[in-house]
Amino acid sequence: MQRNYFQGKTIIITGASSGIGKELALQLAKKGAKLALAARNKDKLEEVALLCSQQGTEAIAIPTDVSDKKECKALIDKTVNQFKVIDILVNNAGITMWSYFEEIKNLDILEKIMQVNYFGSVYCTYYALPYLKISHGQIVGVSSLTGKTGVPTRSGYGASKHAMAGFFDTLRIELKSSGVDVTMIYPGFVSTEVRERAFGGDGKPLGKSPVKEGQVMTPQECVKQMIPAIEKRKRELVMTFRGKAGLWLKMIAPGLVDKIALKAIRSGR
Repeated sequence: MQRNYFQGKTIIITGASSGIGKELALQLAKKGAKLALAARNKDKLEEVALLCSQQGTEAIAIPTDVSDKKECKALIDKTVNQFKVIDILVNNAGITMWSYFEEIKNLDILEKIMQVNYFGSVYCTYYALPYLKISHGQIVGVSSLTGKTGVPTRSGYGASKHAMAGFFDTLRIELKSSGVDVTMIYPGFVSTEVRERAFGGDGKPLGKSPVKEGQVMTPQECVKQMIPAIEKRKRELVMTFRGKAGLWLKMIAPGLVDKIALKAIRSGR
């Protein structure tokens, strides 16, 4: 493993204005990476870019709605225009929901979640891939344990994360001889603003988190695990003991995993 794998590498991070994306940007800036930061919130994104630049590296803010193909292409084009190369693409942008399926009143939220979480990753990857093949680079998909097993109240979110997993697992095989590696990240609950913005069954943001945020993983803890996995170009990273144990249990006692998932949602952690 190289002493500073990230030094001088050009890295695109979507969903970089807050939460995991923001923390990842700040940590990579300290390691000397050149950053192209994408998110919808222009003001917050520029604040993060400034903080990264203050670490002595180059960081640019590119406001982007990843559900829009044209904006994803523009993100890639602007990055290449600025840095001439793309070494790593981190597909981190995401939105979520918190409602039992039968209580959903607005089915548009399921389409929106799929557009951002799944198609947003597909679009960015599609346009970045030619440059990643030149650099023998890396694609990182930030998924969720919900992408490994079903979780109540998260039907549309789980579907989008399962779709991400299927897409990137397939792409990994297709790119095996190209020099491009694919790393999938599967965190559990992470204390971010995403659940406050989560769609309720009425299609409106919840406004407050249903999770006990003080009792779940922080973005700093999450990124601390992510960075070595990206550096080692690992196939995937499943976070938390519960997450790892759940995958093993699912093979021999899937009904028990269903009960654990339900308990986790009811307890909010």
